[in-house]
Amino acid sequence: VATSDRVFLALANPVRRELLEILAARELSAGELSDRFKLSRPAVAEHLKVLRDAGLVADEPQGRRRIYRLTAEPLAELEQWLHPFEKFWRARLAVLAKAAEELE
Repeated sequence: VATSDRVFLALANPVRRELLEILAARELSAGELSDRFKLSRPAVAEHLKVLRDAGLVADEPQGRRRIYRLTAEPLAELEQWLHPFEKFWRARLAVLAKAAEELE
């Protein structure tokens, strides 16, 4: 599976998106992340594995814990991929705004 496909598959799940939002604020251990969800620790660990395999998070051992952090590279690649679509919608919205002004 291509890296971009892994990123999209990882982001398709709301729990994984929420994990990324949490990790955008600060690094946390797997246990600390699990405590924020009504899911079992193994379920959260599986979500973290998917995010790690997609390159969206990295982890490192600290004693008996694993500390997770957000990695920016895949998100930057995703932003580049989405940029043409942003330009498309901006142009469409500009036309719509102009039409609305003409109706006033």
